[in-house]
Amino acid sequence: MNKKFSVLIKKKISKFNKVIIIPPDKGLSLRSLLLASQCIGKSKIKNLLESDDVLTCIRALKTLGIKIIKSNNVYIVHGNGLNSFKVKKRITRIFVGNSATTARLLMGLLSTCSNKFYLYGDSSINKRDMSRVIKPLEKLGCFFYPKGKSTLPLTIEGTSMPLAQQHIENRGSAQVKSLILLSALSTPGITTIRENKISRNHSEIFLKKIKADIKIKKLKRGNLISLKGQKDLYGFDYTVSADPSSSAFLIALALLTPYSKLVIHNVLCNATRSGFIKILKKMNANIKVKNLKYISGEPVGSIIVKSSRLQAINCPKRLVPSLIDEFPILFVISALTEGVSKFEDISELTTKESNRILEMKKILTQIGINCHSTKSSMSIQGEKNIDIKNNLIIVNTKLDHRICMSSVILSLVTGIKIKVKNFETVNTSFPGFVSLIRSMGGKIEIKK
Repeated sequence: MNKKFSVLIKKKISKFNKVIIIPPDKGLSLRSLLLASQCIGKSKIKNLLESDDVLTCIRALKTLGIKIIKSNNVYIVHGNGLNSFKVKKRITRIFVGNSATTARLLMGLLSTCSNKFYLYGDSSINKRDMSRVIKPLEKLGCFFYPKGKSTLPLTIEGTSMPLAQQHIENRGSAQVKSLILLSALSTPGITTIRENKISRNHSEIFLKKIKADIKIKKLKRGNLISLKGQKDLYGFDYTVSADPSSSAFLIALALLTPYSKLVIHNVLCNATRSGFIKILKKMNANIKVKNLKYISGEPVGSIIVKSSRLQAINCPKRLVPSLIDEFPILFVISALTEGVSKFEDISELTTKESNRILEMKKILTQIGINCHSTKSSMSIQGEKNIDIKNNLIIVNTKLDHRICMSSVILSLVTGIKIKVKNFETVNTSFPGFVSLIRSMGGKIEIKK
């Protein structure tokens, strides 16, 4: 576990013109490992994100008997096929750290293994609702203990006779959709998901790449996804591209720092992850995506962004699922843009590492920004010129990495003194964030 530390920012960043490297995408890193564990033979994964969440996933898979080695910066996963986890104990204990994606997707794979598995995590993830996992997996025949409990720690007892089901996904949750698809890989027959609210489609793209028997039919509203189970899958080569959600913090820094320019190469540009850039363009941001190409089945490009005079936004509801992780930094951008920006249908933000609506409102209110929020909405009265006082603002981040990084950007572009506690949690998704900020000219102090 990382040692706890805080960071302190006391002054604005100066203008910059930089080309930077952003860490690999966390969701694709996790999916590549989990899917490789179900394939026959070696899978080679290049540019894997070496964050706490991903390393925790590797340890969990090793606990389940999967051999994973690193050689010449390539991770090699030795898979033994579907349902091939090896367990020696009656109940296998699996630590998932702070990673909800690891916990939920892994449950999808464990649901078709006829053993008991005890999943537990850190204090943050142990508060997060797992009912969205429990319901679809109980439907196919597995059990969860204690009965009626909807948070970790939990014991999942998989079934050796899973039943293919028809699922309806109304949340716009890529995790729920993905865990159903992972359980379907070992389930006889055809599992279907009626996706009424579109969410990230990385799992579907990945499953097509490795030749799983998956079909996607576009409907008037959403998609109908079907997967025929028990087809053998084989080892693959995969390259993970840069994380667009991590890029968002640096894009915001460039937009809000006068006379600045930033170039980020090899960023994942999947349409289901492009809501942030679409919103910024609506806000009059000078941002472009160039050099589009496909790497491992995913669109990848270069993002060029220059400081801009932005406009307030009324965020279209249809874009919400494609920018869920970017809302904390989008709230910062809106707070520093004149006019009222409105965001609705964002209740999913309350189910993350923290209630991101409430936590960002606390921070923005402290610097004099007028915010109004409900459980599913936020309106922000933006101010271009913030009254910088000498008071120090303390941010208690509830172990939420995106609240941490959003707070740093807020301080760097305003000059407001901010101390961010528990900053070690940023290592779950963006190791090297502090050193990258420093390389761009930002002054950031580490406090033990």
